Amino acid sequence: MRFVVSSAQLLKNLQKISGVISSNTVLPILEDFLFDINNNTLQITATDLDTTMSVTMEVDSKEKFKVAIPARILLDSLKALPEQPITIAVEETTNGIEITTDNGKYKLSGENSADFPKEPVAEGVDEVKLPASVLYKGVNKTLFAVSNDELRPAMTGVFFQLDDKGITFVATDAHKLVKFNRSDIQGGNASFIVPKKALNLLKSIIPNNDTEVSVQFNKSNAFFVFDKIQLICRLIDAKYPDYNAVIPKENPNLLSVQKDDFYSSLRRTSIFSNKTTHQVVLKMAGAELTVSAQDLDFSNEASEKLTCEYLGNPMEIGFNAKFLLEMLSALDSSDINIELSTPNRAGIIRPAEKEETEDLLMLVMPVMLNN
Repeated sequence: MRFVVSSAQLLKNLQKISGVISSNTVLPILEDFLFDINNNTLQITATDLDTTMSVTMEVDSKEKFKVAIPARILLDSLKALPEQPITIAVEETTNGIEITTDNGKYKLSGENSADFPKEPVAEGVDEVKLPASVLYKGVNKTLFAVSNDELRPAMTGVFFQLDDKGITFVATDAHKLVKFNRSDIQGGNASFIVPKKALNLLKSIIPNNDTEVSVQFNKSNAFFVFDKIQLICRLIDAKYPDYNAVIPKENPNLLSVQKDDFYSSLRRTSIFSNKTTHQVVLKMAGAELTVSAQDLDFSNEASEKLTCEYLGNPMEIGFNAKFLLEMLSALDSSDINIELSTPNRAGIIRPAEKEETEDLLMLVMPVMLNN
């Protein structure tokens, strides 16, 4: 049983799905790729039991067979080979594998494909289709705000919500919250929570273009399909918190500032902040914004002034600089608006310019000011 394939094409496709393989797996078979050859079509699958990824490519073969091949040695050998056609032959009874190149032969042991976990089947699913760029943007803008606290499982993923307002992506860790909505995507009435690892893998392979992505989901799994790639992940079985309840409605004080200037100022001043709280203080009055930080333990202190537009009463409020920097990095707009009410209530950051069908809201909790 054999097939011929381009070494570079095979490596490229293996690298798309290799991120799912965990370094310390429960079962040795999970360290393998499953190769499923059906004449001229090869489907390669990798899984960690929670997330399964597969990619389909064309090969030269006239047979049907399956074999599990150790991922690490296969990837390392392909990386070391120049681009060329290679022949991979499988011994049916022993699952021994022989790779033949222009000037070499390499042998390794495969495993029985019957031991490889079966991938979940899309049964009783709902489906929404959307451009890859929308999914990419929704994941990219929210993923950084996901919690790592496993005692709050609902917060360890991104919440996908479909309703008459379109599709909404939400992530929060109780200190910061990001809500991204696209009103031009319609997909019924449903919601589910996708885990962080699956979305990191998705983010690394999904194109930022108009490629159509099919998102199917039932109560236990979500299926993302595009460009001959499929990612299946187990959904988080938990109730997502009522995120709308924490978004303050009345924010009479409005700060408008140039994003890059504000970002650079925060980076510089936060170097002098307390290493535990990362606290920076924003002081606003008229057309002037003062960004300051201090670390009383080491007598470190920094202060900078920026020009801004501020409508409201003079105000002083503290934030965690790390959270602000993460949020600003996820914004594309050259100017940002920060809506505030009082120094002990959350601030809301929005881009000053946005597409008509988009709405992005970032909420950050304040830090108690040092006296």
